[in-house]
Amino acid sequence: MGVSGSGKSTVGAALAQRLRVPFADADDFHPPANIAKMTSGEPLDDDDRRPWLDAIGEWLAERGERGGVMSCSALKRIYRDQLRRHCPSVEFVHLSGTPEVIGRRQASRPGHFMPASLLESQFATLEPLNSDEDGITIDVDQSIDSIVETYIAESTTHTDE
Repeated sequence: MGVSGSGKSTVGAALAQRLRVPFADADDFHPPANIAKMTSGEPLDDDDRRPWLDAIGEWLAERGERGGVMSCSALKRIYRDQLRRHCPSVEFVHLSGTPEVIGRRQASRPGHFMPASLLESQFATLEPLNSDEDGITIDVDQSIDSIVETYIAESTTHTDE
């Protein structure tokens, strides 16, 4: 989880490969209307997100005990709660970074449907993980391998094979 440009897709794919589980990108679950809205620079509202989050939660639930990795912004607690209703065992990895670090990352992603102009609204919406939520927060200002290794070392919900 994290704001756009935090590395969710890149880290998620690397983590899934390391854990030998399926990977999916939540961006691929957006209906065309959501993509059009974001492309025009308009942030999604909770009504836009509800069916999208249900589809993501269903994908997570279908993975069962074997598990999977999904990159998803999940910026608010209510969004994470919605995902947990589908898959109570979901663990979140909050990829955290400063607006400056994330802004640099976004600038290197030409052609992505999420414009950099929405970064400020994403940071304003972000509700970091609470202590009662399963998950960890990892600083993104390091290598992908370091982020994956930090997760492997600190996660409580898997065993390294």
